[in-house]
Amino acid sequence: SIGRTQEMIYLLHELWDKKLIPQLPIYIDSPLATNATEIFTKHPECYDKDTFEAFLMKAHNPFTFRNLNYIRTVEESKALNDKHGPCIIISASGMIEGGRIVHHVKKAVPDHKNTILIIGYMAEGTLGRKLLQGQNPLMIHGKERQVAADVVELHSFSAHADKHELLEFATHIKGLKKVFLVHGEPDQQEAFKEQLLSTKHVTDVIIPAPGDSFTLE
Repeated sequence: SIGRTQEMIYLLHELWDKKLIPQLPIYIDSPLATNATEIFTKHPECYDKDTFEAFLMKAHNPFTFRNLNYIRTVEESKALNDKHGPCIIISASGMIEGGRIVHHVKKAVPDHKNTILIIGYMAEGTLGRKLLQGQNPLMIHGKERQVAADVVELHSFSAHADKHELLEFATHIKGLKKVFLVHGEPDQQEAFKEQLLSTKHVTDVIIPAPGDSFTLE
């Protein structure tokens, strides 16, 4: 909702201006993303040089263009499932575990003409991960759904720091002794634990299991 949605809108706006995508309707169906985008819009002083040159010099708002529609109400969101013809629906995923995105995926998966584009991390056991793994059929809202839609994943929109950035961050914290790794796949956590310890800057790295508790001194 915050950051990634706005980046997608920005890039779609660029593609739209350059006539590189069809002039089809685009819907942002996430109340939080819509509210966050309003904050982005109110603070152009924070934009970088590329945004200034691409949009502000032309008196354009990077987060508003023709055929871009912000959906707010539940009724408007439900109405999207009854629309005919091609469109783009951007909805904050929550790993497709809850909210409006689940309804859109349920509607989209049986049709081979649809594409579900996943640009965020999907944890093990979530509906998003099951989609990526090609599980078919899928259980959505208590009912099996056959998957005929294309499922595509993009890795270039990650909002997280990479391994090198995390190591750089950790080794510049004075007095750091203990680190808890609570995010990421188990094998990646183990590998990063070894890399942290190899820096000699950290003496204790813990990967907590569910239910573990710790006393911090």
